[in-house]
Amino acid sequence: MTKELSAASQSRSDEQQNEFQATSDFANYFCTYEFLYHQKQMLEDRRRMVAYHTAIFQNAAQFKDKIVLDVGAGSGILSIWAAKAGAKRVYGVEATKVAMHARRLVESNGCGDVVEIIQSTIEDIDLPTKVDIIISEWMGYFLLRESMLDSVLMARDRWLAPGGALYPSKAQMFLKRTKENFGVDMDVLTPAYRNEQHEFYLQSSVWMELTPRDMIAKPCCIKEFDLATIKVEDFRSFTSPFTCEFKFDTRISAFAGWFTTDFAGSVENPATTPTVVLDTSPEAGHTHWGQQVFLLYPPLCAQRGNAVTGTIEVTRRKDNQRLLEVKIVHQLENEGSVLEGPSTHKFHIQ
Repeated sequence: MTKELSAASQSRSDEQQNEFQATSDFANYFCTYEFLYHQKQMLEDRRRMVAYHTAIFQNAAQFKDKIVLDVGAGSGILSIWAAKAGAKRVYGVEATKVAMHARRLVESNGCGDVVEIIQSTIEDIDLPTKVDIIISEWMGYFLLRESMLDSVLMARDRWLAPGGALYPSKAQMFLKRTKENFGVDMDVLTPAYRNEQHEFYLQSSVWMELTPRDMIAKPCCIKEFDLATIKVEDFRSFTSPFTCEFKFDTRISAFAGWFTTDFAGSVENPATTPTVVLDTSPEAGHTHWGQQVFLLYPPLCAQRGNAVTGTIEVTRRKDNQRLLEVKIVHQLENEGSVLEGPSTHKFHIQ
């Protein structure tokens, strides 16, 4: 027998919540998630919702009679789905006051006897038992913005039973060249405008919804995450090589970055096939993540058979660990001979 966990004993008191809201981490990150409009934006992301819904209900046999931990439960939708898929107990942990709305949603959907919403950070709770499955929607722009994966891995190391599964189980980051940005000729801009653009656009990534027509090379996977084994140190800062080859003459104005996540379960408890994949690439269609675009100035001109090779370094900002710094070093080559570069570009992912 294990002790029964109660929301009253685990959730923050009003005083503790006020102290939490006074922290810089709340101001820099958590505060936006306690508003329903932000939850609504995510709930209306059809690709996001279909991926998680399919991953859970296609694997209902894996959830049946299992104990599930939902990290960053938000509105509680994943906790409710886990319960409806047959889980015997679901702990939904949500740091912000949206937890109160999640409890109402859980009760109104008849899952109150299975799902318990705990208003706390995952780092501060004390569960009465190990869990069989950890589910979480932890991904930020360019996968790693927000650094929520840290909390998922902490929950994995502390609460996931041997052989337990993470949903999603793997993630991949991609980089790809894009063509000229809507035909804007930067050469004709005034110096003042160039300086402004350089600071606010050329040194900061831009959120965009790209289409397949914007893409001019095959994507290159720059990092893969196996959530069962990866550690925070593995992605706090990393550098990866990339190569983009061109099959036609083109003008290159930016790199674009996105991610995919796989819901494959674990080795001991694999998900059913085909594996559900949440794809945020331009080819996949709309998601609220969009793509992160890293603009280049001046643009490059490549000919058929040329390739852009280089490295991308992704590092957490020192002043705010939930934001990222990106450095891209690249050069234009033809059959191994350098035609132009190397060039270095640094960006903030705000």
